[in-house]
Amino acid sequence: MQLHDVWFVLIAVLWTGYFFLEGFDFGVGILTKLLARDRPERRVLINTIGPVWDGNEVWLLSAGGATFAAFPDWYATLFSGFYLPLLIILVSLIVRGVAFEYRAKRPEENWQRNWETAIFWTSLIPAFLWGVAFGNIVRGVKIDQHLEYVGGFWDLLNPFALLGGLVTLSLFTFHGAVFTTLKTVGDIRRRAQRLALGVGLVAAVAVLVFLGWAQIDRGDSQSLVALWVAVAALVGALVANQAKREGWAFALSGLTIVAAVAMLFLTLFPNVMPSTLNPAWSLTVSNASSSPYTLKIMTWCAGIAMPIIMLYQGWTYWVFRKRIGTQHIADAAGAMH
Repeated sequence: MQLHDVWFVLIAVLWTGYFFLEGFDFGVGILTKLLARDRPERRVLINTIGPVWDGNEVWLLSAGGATFAAFPDWYATLFSGFYLPLLIILVSLIVRGVAFEYRAKRPEENWQRNWETAIFWTSLIPAFLWGVAFGNIVRGVKIDQHLEYVGGFWDLLNPFALLGGLVTLSLFTFHGAVFTTLKTVGDIRRRAQRLALGVGLVAAVAVLVFLGWAQIDRGDSQSLVALWVAVAALVGALVANQAKREGWAFALSGLTIVAAVAMLFLTLFPNVMPSTLNPAWSLTVSNASSSPYTLKIMTWCAGIAMPIIMLYQGWTYWVFRKRIGTQHIADAAGAMH
C-alpha cells in the first residue's frame, strides 16, 4: 500500500469520526424543537452536548486540513465545485457555535428563544447538506480533462444526492435521540426512546435504499459487506432502543454510521471524485495527491497528533458521563451547568 492509499484511508477515518461524534450533537440540536416541550427541557438537551460539541468539530478541521495537504487537487475541485453548499455549512457551523455561547448570556426570553431556534436550524441544515455533498462525491460530478468541476449548483441537487441528505438527516437525528436516552433521566428520556423508534424506521428505509443504490452503481464485495453491517447495526440499534438498552443502542447507531461511511469510501476508491463526463478524467488517489515526501511528513505528524486527540476526547466524555434531567437545571434564567 502506497502513502496516498494510506492517506485516503486516514481521511475516511477522520470523516467517520466526525460523522459519529458530530452526528449525535447535530441530532440533539434538531431535537430541541422536535422533542423538548419547554425551555428547561431544551436546556437539558443543550447541556448534554455543551461540554463536547466544539471538540467534535476538531474532526472536521482535521479532515479538511488532511485533504488539503494530502490531496490538494481533490480539495481544490471539491471546494470550488461545491462552493455554495460548503459555504452554507460553514456559516451554519459559525452561527451554531455563537448560539451555544450567547444563548445564556442574557435572561430575556426572546433572546434565548432566538438562539435556540438558531441551534435547531444550524444543526438541521449541515446534517442534510453533508449527505448531499457526499452523495455527489460518490455518484460523481462533471469534471473535465483539466480535473476541474464544470457543472453548476443545480447539478448537485440530483435524486441520489438528495436521498443522501435524507439519510444523514434521519440517521443523525436517530443517533441524537439515542444519545439523549443515554444522557437524560425522567420523561424526556422516555419520549426520546419513542421518538427514536419512528425516526429510526425512516432512517432504516433511507439507508437501505441509498446504500443499495450506491452498491449497484459502484460497489464490490467489500462494500457489500459494509452495507449489510450498516443495515444490521441499525436494526440492532432499533431493537436495543425498544429494550431500553441505551448503551447498546448508541453503540449500534454509531456502528451504523461507521459502516455506512466505510461503504461509501469503499465504493469510491481508487477515485476521490469520479467524473461523469469521462472516467479517465476522474480525480484519483494517485493523480490528486501530494508528493511522497509531503505525505511522509504528514504520516509522522498524524502518528503523534491522533492518539493525543483521541485520549483528550475520551477523557472529556468520561468526565461528563453522568445523566441529567430538568431537576438539575438551576432556577436562575440562563444558568448553565
